[in-house]
Amino acid sequence: MSVRVLLVDDERLIRAGLRAIVDSEPDLTVVGEAADGAEVPGLVSTLAPDVVLMDVRMPAVDGIRATEHLLSTMDEPPKVIVVTTFENDDYVYDALRAGASGFLLKRARPEEIVAGIRTVLAGDSLLFPAAIRGMAQRRAPVPDVVAPLDFLTERERDVLRLMAAGLSNGEIAAELYLGLQTVKTHVGNVLSKLGARDRTQAVIRAYESGFVKPTG
Repeated sequence: MSVRVLLVDDERLIRAGLRAIVDSEPDLTVVGEAADGAEVPGLVSTLAPDVVLMDVRMPAVDGIRATEHLLSTMDEPPKVIVVTTFENDDYVYDALRAGASGFLLKRARPEEIVAGIRTVLAGDSLLFPAAIRGMAQRRAPVPDVVAPLDFLTERERDVLRLMAAGLSNGEIAAELYLGLQTVKTHVGNVLSKLGARDRTQAVIRAYESGFVKPTG
């Protein structure tokens, strides 16, 4: 079965380019397009996409509010990937906080966009450590966010630090001399304890609590 993709961008040329890239893959299909976030809830309900490629800046309802709405009102929302012009855009950080699974640059190569969709569908997140660190550096820690030190084990804290550095499960396993399945268990425990739906949310929580320092 083809993966169903919804394109949301106020620029027709961007949507056309993304459609050409997505539809060129045998396992991916564009099922619809929207020019503004206000159209997203209705299209998602009607078309049931697996992934939404969401522009972060749109005139009426931006990608942040559209993402928040999907994740707060749907039991099984689609994965959201923010598509942006600038990787250090504060709107991107807010979209990630709202629940987006990662972001892609509009200038990304076609193979990177396709790989990003497949990465998110596999349950991973599109983390760009340097970009997220730069965005987090401009934010002060959020006072009411409890530091993970309060309820993660020492090994889980080690895993979270490496997640924030952008390491994959395999790379974390090698770094900590652990089995891959053990790392997967630790990652699952970290997400559960932080109340995070994916790795992106866990990393954002790590920065906001001050557990991981943006300058580190």
